[in-house]
Amino acid sequence: MRRIRLTAVAAGSAAAVLAPLVATGAQAAPKDPYVPTVCGDRRPQEADPAGYGMQLDGTFRHPSLTPPGEERHPFPGGAQDLFPKTKGYDPKSYTSGPVKLEASYRGKEFTPDYFHTWQNIVDFKGRRYLFQYDRSEGRVYDITDVRKVKVVEKMTRDDVDGDESKANGTWAAHDMWGASTVQWNKKLNAYVMVQSFEAKRQVAELGDSPERSKFGNPAGVAALRKTVQLKGFKVYRLDGPRKKDWKLLSTVSTDATQRDPYNSDMTKGQQGSGSLDVPYYTGGKYMFIAAAPRDSWGNSEVPTNLYSAGYLSYDMSDPAHPRKLGEWHLPGQVKGEEAAYRKNPRCGNQTSWNGARMPLFIPKPVEEGGRYGFAAQGGFGFSVLDISDPAHMKTVSHIDLPMSVGGTEADNIDVSQYARTGMVYVSGYPLGEDCYEPYKDIFQVDVRNPAKPRIVGALPRPVPPRSSGLTDFCQRGGSFGPKRTGYYTSPGTPPNGLLTYGFYNAGVQFFDVKDKRHPKIAGQFVPVGYSKDVPDWALGNQTHGVYVEWDRKIVWVLTNDGIYALSSRQLIGKPRLGAPSAPFRNSGL
Repeated sequence: MRRIRLTAVAAGSAAAVLAPLVATGAQAAPKDPYVPTVCGDRRPQEADPAGYGMQLDGTFRHPSLTPPGEERHPFPGGAQDLFPKTKGYDPKSYTSGPVKLEASYRGKEFTPDYFHTWQNIVDFKGRRYLFQYDRSEGRVYDITDVRKVKVVEKMTRDDVDGDESKANGTWAAHDMWGASTVQWNKKLNAYVMVQSFEAKRQVAELGDSPERSKFGNPAGVAALRKTVQLKGFKVYRLDGPRKKDWKLLSTVSTDATQRDPYNSDMTKGQQGSGSLDVPYYTGGKYMFIAAAPRDSWGNSEVPTNLYSAGYLSYDMSDPAHPRKLGEWHLPGQVKGEEAAYRKNPRCGNQTSWNGARMPLFIPKPVEEGGRYGFAAQGGFGFSVLDISDPAHMKTVSHIDLPMSVGGTEADNIDVSQYARTGMVYVSGYPLGEDCYEPYKDIFQVDVRNPAKPRIVGALPRPVPPRSSGLTDFCQRGGSFGPKRTGYYTSPGTPPNGLLTYGFYNAGVQFFDVKDKRHPKIAGQFVPVGYSKDVPDWALGNQTHGVYVEWDRKIVWVLTNDGIYALSSRQLIGKPRLGAPSAPFRNSGL
């Protein structure tokens, strides 16, 4: 899940980049057989500036429909009027509610990537370490003392300009650090890390057209299909926190057309997407990943990704030899299912991400008697699956979600409250700046009856504290909306009735959902929205992640300018700022 900029730095707007295709009609029918064309070209028009913006009551009216793009869209009374000295971004920080800032670590040493990073926790010899990484850029921090965090290893390809095809002192050619789960495996008596290796998405950089869309650049699509890389996942045993301590156990391709998924030459000729985002694996027998196992799984409108991922299941009894069990996808995702695809109102908009970004969200592991997995599939909506037999995953129910185009729809599902209340929380996330897209609600979905899920509400929209002088977060500059509540890989157990969301320019929002009829915001921490050390093109991507140590009661905030550590005695409990009382050994809700 990272944000992908749709235009080159020098380009003026999404409309300008798409202009050659619109004006000439050239390449209106892409040659690639798996780029969907069944609904033609139904791209949204740019929104009328008179139809959105600040209202007389201090609220913000969002446009109802926008095309893809991440350019700035100033509006009267917005950030570029309020903060001209800091390039249209609010330079202040705000805290409200019972939230305490314990420590802050800013600068490039604590910013592997400006747009997105993943995190994991491991414990070795009485010390706790935090991994933060994105592909070639990674950090290992010693966070045993929350107030004295140290960088103990930096992984980078800076010396080869980030080119993943080149080896350097840190990485072999085509190697990287993919989105990972790290879990304690009792059989091996060690941590096991499963890393996703996903197909690259940037179409334009590989073709000879300036068009950054798969719909207008068949040469770029063809080049992207041939990119040399693993499409699948790797499994490591960790004998320590640093890269030298990783022991490779297996390398697996998710290409279903290959006879041997362990083929030693898996960097050539692979089909499909590879494994997306963080695999679901808790150290036991079963693993679930989001993936498109063939090129034919391609019915998605997002212009920068060739695939529409469903889900694959694996037997991980022997981490050195993962064994594929089953596949699942929603009708309409695969070539030949155009009748089902055409029914989706997003068909042809050349904007929407349709398909999974994350694996199944599972409140209770199958090994422990769990039966259900919940699917967030972008513009394809929300599904409930019966995964009690992972080799034969079955659809239990499905609901469409209200349209929210552009941006990303149905990306994350928080299942931490499901066992107590039967409620899950489904959300997408924003891609545009200055609120130039529909607001991304966090939907409350009642799944007490898995066969009949219902949207029963939405979490309240965050508002700035009065001390800020602002009436809406759209005035701060940058993106505004939910990202995720962290990951299931966090150590410890989330408390009853509390959700923590990274919210881009609204920092971290703490939602009290104990009363499901009346959810409320219990606190917030909003970091500074401007730093001279952050390049202009990344200033709008502020708080893009949270990672919670539920066992030590510490919330880590991941931003485009560093990391922060928060605590809240009232909301989470008394924090432990020193070594944990027990090492992290397994995930669980």
